[in-house]
Amino acid sequence: MDKLKTKNWALILGGSKGLGLASAIKLAQNGYHILVVHRDRNMDMKGIANDFMKITATGVLFKSYNQDAILKDSRDKLTQKIKDFLPEGHKIKVLVHSIAKGNLKPMHSSKEKELSNQDFQITINAMALSLYDWTQALIKAALFAEDTRIISFTSEGSTKAIANYGAVGAAKAALEAISRNMAMEFATLGIKTNCIQAGITDTESLRRIPGSEILLKQAKQKNPGARLTTPEDVAGVVYLLCTEEAKWINGTVIKVDGGESLR
Repeated sequence: MDKLKTKNWALILGGSKGLGLASAIKLAQNGYHILVVHRDRNMDMKGIANDFMKITATGVLFKSYNQDAILKDSRDKLTQKIKDFLPEGHKIKVLVHSIAKGNLKPMHSSKEKELSNQDFQITINAMALSLYDWTQALIKAALFAEDTRIISFTSEGSTKAIANYGAVGAAKAALEAISRNMAMEFATLGIKTNCIQAGITDTESLRRIPGSEILLKQAKQKNPGARLTTPEDVAGVVYLLCTEEAKWINGTVIKVDGGESLR
């Protein structure tokens, strides 16, 4: 397959690390041109540039933007930049939402700063509402293909209480609710919207959670496969949801955890 002949692009929000990066690489390996929006410090860019080489090595077209994906002004500017950048006739066929910007604080503590109303608002806006905001922006800019797949990442914390995870858990529950309604209300536009609930995965985002070492150990013990979920496990299902055979999957949450959640 001549990858340069395809007109299909995947836009990965939060695509420089973890599940987002793994998804970008997997989609590139399967012929999608890749757009990545990420927010990283200059001191981290050398390592990130090396990771991005795994995308360009596949032979597809690639463009990254190290800019805020959450603020409206930045999102509007990015949308216009993407519209100006895409060659004529090229469209975004896949939108992957992998923004991980949340507050991990206890609700009650005599020693640590407690979770505030503002913490909830910041987290829910970044990890849930931004999916809807980006979808609307891309629809209005006429950047989506006729058959578009939108995929976001949720977690068991959307339905299960986890210490210090209150704001993120609320955001994940909101993300799932937003995705369900997007699946229903945008279906006539040819958009299919789904969430992936990954098992415990050893990523930078996971290690920010207080007590993450315990979560990792427990997950490995619980998993019938006796190992943790990997970003590549999740990226494989991202790609599956983008195939022709998956075009009738819409509005669901798919567990990718090797059976970890069975126990």
